Amino acid sequence: MTVREGSLEAPRRHPIDWRNPQFYDEDALNRELHRVFDICHGCRRCVNLCTAFPRLFDLVDEGPTGELDGVPEEKYAEVVDRCYLCDMCFMTKCPYVPPHEWNLDFPHLMLRAKAIRYKKGEIRLRDRLLTSTDAIGRLAAIPVVAQAVNAVNGNRTARGMMQSLLGVHKDRRLPPYAPGKFRSRARPRPDLPVRDGARTPGKVAVFSTCYVNYNEPGIGQDLLRLLEHNEIPVVMARKEACCGMPKLELGDLEAVERLKDINIPHLVALAREGYAILTPVPSCTLMFKSELPLLFPRDEDVRVVGEAMFDPFEYFVQRHRDGLLKTDFKRGLGKVSYHIPCHSRVQNVGQKTREALQLVPDTQVTTVERCAGHDGTWGVKEEFFAQSMKIGRPVFRQMAAGEPDFVSSDCPIAGRHIMQGIDDSGTQTRAERAHPLTLLRMAYGL
Repeated sequence: MTVREGSLEAPRRHPIDWRNPQFYDEDALNRELHRVFDICHGCRRCVNLCTAFPRLFDLVDEGPTGELDGVPEEKYAEVVDRCYLCDMCFMTKCPYVPPHEWNLDFPHLMLRAKAIRYKKGEIRLRDRLLTSTDAIGRLAAIPVVAQAVNAVNGNRTARGMMQSLLGVHKDRRLPPYAPGKFRSRARPRPDLPVRDGARTPGKVAVFSTCYVNYNEPGIGQDLLRLLEHNEIPVVMARKEACCGMPKLELGDLEAVERLKDINIPHLVALAREGYAILTPVPSCTLMFKSELPLLFPRDEDVRVVGEAMFDPFEYFVQRHRDGLLKTDFKRGLGKVSYHIPCHSRVQNVGQKTREALQLVPDTQVTTVERCAGHDGTWGVKEEFFAQSMKIGRPVFRQMAAGEPDFVSSDCPIAGRHIMQGIDDSGTQTRAERAHPLTLLRMAYGL
């Protein structure tokens, strides 16, 4: 945790008062944007995090006064558009977050602006579609449909048309859809004996996530095999929908609530039965741990689920400290370039994936702790694709350095983005892209 100037207290976030009509008052929003932007202009510590802050500072510097009063309010949207709610400014850079009297929470202010825009109907069809992960996934996971969608996504002419019609950049590599959902093919083992540890419940429930369910079911299968190898009984959440993070980034908070109302009843039952709940995508883990409790602070079930939620490697490392994780590895992994995504970093659990991989003999892990720039649907969009690649360039260089055997990130979308950046730079690499769960499964020889 970064120590704040003048305070040794950790940053703390206030609940998001999104049901209050004042939350959607545009004049009040603009006054708060002006207040916060003026503080950011005077500080400029976050200039290297993303393109939101450089755009803000350019607007100020290019204005007639050289101060924020020279920036028209209608230009504020250019800053809001560039924020993809990674939370890194709040968690690692800003000295003015609560409990500081200036009370800055830049990401949640951007969320408020996005929610107002959504409420006004100023949202493109593309953005509604890209954030409807369940609807698209259910259709695309049909075998014949999956083949057709994957063929279109790989066709240069079709991608040019997609860019013209939908605004999805033609050069962005899109993840394939699997011809069959992970949940329908998962074979968990709930029958193993329960061995609780001091730090870890001895049984696990898996929330599969949209991405694993529809795009890379192998990641979910790897997680199940790791749990079974370590003799941990596991069940699947009986029913699940999208965690809500894509809709949160869109500002559609009512959709977030609808998804919460589907997921939480099933998950809270598991949490109260003593299950640790694991999600193999950091954004989904963060949504349940942090964002939903801030959006629904009076919902006791949301709080209980958040407290039961683990990142998989957070769970495995704690299991190791309990003396209950097997270390009967069959092979080393060589050189691993590991990228820790923003939504893992802001969970404040430390670099648990790196710790777990370093348990494997004959394995050298190089960690890159910097935003790769893709962030959910943001880097897919025509207007932000070039910016996402620019943000990622330092990561691409660092990940390719040292001739690694594997390029890996807890965020599978970031992993694909990084490999595209390495390939597009012309760097010759022998590295394979593999999720950390896949690497750990390989190390066990499973």
